[in-house]
Amino acid sequence: MSGFLLCLNGHAYSTEAAGPFRNGEYPAEVDLLRGMAEKGDVDAQYKLGDIYQTGTKVPENNYEAARWYQKAADKGHAKAQLQLGVLYENGAGVVEDKAEAVRWYRKSAEQGYAEAQLYLGRMYDGGIGVVQDSSEAFRWYRKSAEQGLAGGQSRLGVMYDNGRGVHQDQSEAVKWFRKAAKQGHPTAQSNLGLKYEFGQGVARNPIEAVRWYRKAAEQGWAEGQFNLGTMYIEGKGVKKDGMEAVRWYRKAADQGYPSAENNLGTLYYNGNAVAKDLQRAAEWYRKAADHGNSFAQTNLGNMYYNGEGMAEDKAEAVNWYRKAADQGRPEAQNYLGKMYYDGIGLTADKAEAAKWYRKAAEQGYAEAQYNMGLVYEQGIGLPVDRTEAMKWYLTAARQGHANARQKLSEMGGGR
Repeated sequence: MSGFLLCLNGHAYSTEAAGPFRNGEYPAEVDLLRGMAEKGDVDAQYKLGDIYQTGTKVPENNYEAARWYQKAADKGHAKAQLQLGVLYENGAGVVEDKAEAVRWYRKSAEQGYAEAQLYLGRMYDGGIGVVQDSSEAFRWYRKSAEQGLAGGQSRLGVMYDNGRGVHQDQSEAVKWFRKAAKQGHPTAQSNLGLKYEFGQGVARNPIEAVRWYRKAAEQGWAEGQFNLGTMYIEGKGVKKDGMEAVRWYRKAADQGYPSAENNLGTLYYNGNAVAKDLQRAAEWYRKAADHGNSFAQTNLGNMYYNGEGMAEDKAEAVNWYRKAADQGRPEAQNYLGKMYYDGIGLTADKAEAAKWYRKAAEQGYAEAQYNMGLVYEQGIGLPVDRTEAMKWYLTAARQGHANARQKLSEMGGGR
């Protein structure tokens, strides 16, 4: 899931751009607030920290923000404690110190401040400034969620969805996603859409999935835009419409969402809903590959291998196959095995070929299972073992692999 964005609510002052401080003069209300803060008014200290942090009616100054938040936080002001924690977490106006951030989040959270409970849960969830502890993350998310904070409800849904810190319960995940989604939380809206699309914790309903994806997408949430684009390309819950798919994929891709970048590349590669353009395909695959998407890394490797949309470069193909293979992409593992077997783009190494074939085969990739059969039948990088060869051929044949079935027939193993 994506990280949290700091969202400050309930500012006491307008966020309109103001210019009275051009000559070092501040608006009268700021001078009044400063006077109250200097006399020890804790709310004024917090508000003064807030306007320095946000640059509202004064030049933005995180050092001053930290100074005033500290004064209010030391007196137990929960919102100031939260914001001081944020400054420590991000190293804004203070030396970055994740453990100190946790300390201030905890002080605020223990006063029952829902947003601080959410932040403290996030720190436990990610092991940031504290030892990772999913049970503690769940506990703090629940406190936040039960106070109605949408971010806490969304995170609690994720914990139930994945069974982290609590027994997995898809129905509970749906319940909390729905609570957050109804408040307009885009992550929860997208996650609720996924539940409806795949029928997890709720009856499968692609029309409802589209409705929730659209709500998230229209808020600019990249994952929702990608999911909505996929529904249009597949015609699930909505009339199939390649142009609409491209539109939503592009919105997500323009935000750097790797899966959307990869899918745009595939649309350009196949000429689906857009004019076929191998160079554009390669450009989108590269964007996604650079963002770590293993599908795109495999696809880019294929384009280098075949010289499509770019000059043929077997060594570069190996480079991208390896990146995807290291992430566990079975197709890339199989391709990398073949490159080692044939000595294409690198020095031939039959033992390495067998190693990568096995990784892909153990993930259920039929072509790699067939190749493992060949490895054992012919003693490629491993000793000849007819029994093992038959086992892998049979495994591939059960997935419909025609060559594996032929091998079984030749070896007298039936189907």
